[in-house]
Amino acid sequence: MTAAHGVQGAGTRAEAVQGTLDDLGTPLSEVTFVVVDLETTGGSAADSAITEIGAVKVRGGEELGELGTLVDPGGPVPPFITALTGITTAMVTAAPRIESVLPAFLEFARGCVLVAHNAPFDIGFLKTACAQNGRAWPAFPVVDTVDLARRVLSKDEVPNCKLGTLARFFRTSNEPTHRALADARATVEVLHGLIERLGSFGVTSLEEMRGFAKAPTPEQRRKRHLADDVPSTPGVYLFEDHAGEVLYVGKSGDLRSRVRSYFTGSETRWRVREMVGLAENVRTIVCATGLEAEVRELRLIAEHKPRYNRRSKFPERAIWLKLTVEPFPRLSIVRECRADGARYLGPISSRRQAEEARAALQEAVPLRQCTQRLTLRLIERGKARACALAEIGRCGAPCDGRESADAYNVHAATARSVMEGDVRPVVAAAQVRIDRLASELRYEEAAAQRDRLAAFVRAAARGQRLAALARLPELVAARPAFDGGWELSVVRYGRLAAAGTVPPHAQPRPYVDALIATAETVFPPAGEAPGGVALGEPPSAGATAEEMECVLRWLDLPGVRLVEVGGPWTCPVHGAEGLREWIDKAYEKPYGRHEASPPRSGRPLR
Repeated sequence: MTAAHGVQGAGTRAEAVQGTLDDLGTPLSEVTFVVVDLETTGGSAADSAITEIGAVKVRGGEELGELGTLVDPGGPVPPFITALTGITTAMVTAAPRIESVLPAFLEFARGCVLVAHNAPFDIGFLKTACAQNGRAWPAFPVVDTVDLARRVLSKDEVPNCKLGTLARFFRTSNEPTHRALADARATVEVLHGLIERLGSFGVTSLEEMRGFAKAPTPEQRRKRHLADDVPSTPGVYLFEDHAGEVLYVGKSGDLRSRVRSYFTGSETRWRVREMVGLAENVRTIVCATGLEAEVRELRLIAEHKPRYNRRSKFPERAIWLKLTVEPFPRLSIVRECRADGARYLGPISSRRQAEEARAALQEAVPLRQCTQRLTLRLIERGKARACALAEIGRCGAPCDGRESADAYNVHAATARSVMEGDVRPVVAAAQVRIDRLASELRYEEAAAQRDRLAAFVRAAARGQRLAALARLPELVAARPAFDGGWELSVVRYGRLAAAGTVPPHAQPRPYVDALIATAETVFPPAGEAPGGVALGEPPSAGATAEEMECVLRWLDLPGVRLVEVGGPWTCPVHGAEGLREWIDKAYEKPYGRHEASPPRSGRPLR
């Protein structure tokens, strides 16, 4: 850890950052800012750790001191983080732990205003570190340069408010490099550029600057009347422009309160503020329950694909791992699941996760990895070409006859069995590799193998849970409501077919019977893969994977009771569902310091 000159006495001007009672407030030239940036092992403070802290202290445009250090996160640095930041596990192994670094940082920043680019991220990690180490988080005033940039810079000036974009706009001498101290230095120059811009708005004090970043825009204030007729009930809201085009779809348990928040300073997302400026109407759909609102939101987003919604717009782009139907099957990553006799695993969240899952399965089952279409006639005529893997002995090479069709069919049958629900071969093969690498102290490679297995287990578990629900012709469930009544849901082939409520003290059965009688008719998914392992894109009356996951989350809530189940609702005995607990625990602790091998075959999981 290094600290430059000027660190001593940094807290002597604590009064400069305390809000005063006079009209002028605290002049910005007298405020001591500590600009901080972190590098971490991931995006969530709940399951990731800090790998580097960089901080720069400035006042009146002059630098007072710097603090910068690597931090041992207590485990390996993921490869994608290394690729992004250049920080490797070897670099942080000898670095101090966060419990040693945190007191020094808090003393360095004592009495100052914290500044960060996308402050919720950095401050969130620092608050979590304090909580984990039994330290109270000081009540630092916080300034977010992202919020300031969104208020003082127009879309014509910068296309986005990323640090690199702002650094280029303000022509900073320090270039952001995804290293903490370098990014903190660049943020200092961006802050100074933004403060200069604030002068044109008449902002000269700390209090004015903090209020300016959160103040509603003139467009927000002008559109407040759009929330006047919105009811205070659960439901879905749609912002529409002058031509009736849907700009944004959202849901809420209290529509009126949620819609009104878009026209206040509490809404700081610049894209949403821009959307409010274009909106001319807010249309609402009242729903009986929160689950119905969540499902309707997903359906409307998929239907309208609003430009200001980021997620759930393209459910048709789900990714699947497919065992092809051909004489010598192979594993292929596809975006469509058909009723073609093939076996599918998924849906999977990203192509990278799909590649990891495929690698885990290929390491357990020696399937060919080439993409050529092999037929027995092609092989007999000697026209199939061998790939590099065959040359180095990592493929049985059925293409040139080294492996017979019968021998290859054994591998294909094993892969088919795995994708139908028996994940034991993949787990056993991964366990051998992980144990061997861990015994050789090759923890980074062992962690990579663990990540591959985790990707496979999560994809298989997700597919098996969704398939089990999608096979049910009908499921009726009830959940206690806040008013003493019940929330009812009718689910058919994974799709929410009806939702309703039972008033307090009423007999539930008549309400249940009426809801079942009026529920939507849903036909079995035409895309169901043989064996019920996974589902393809269902027909228009079917359910998407996201909708089924909403239903499953609701069914897992405390107090939910099953009223009727129209068939068996099960997951495979040797499926991936039983391994999810191990996967979650494996990522809670650093690899190599705690047990991270999967459970042995036959050993109870609980």
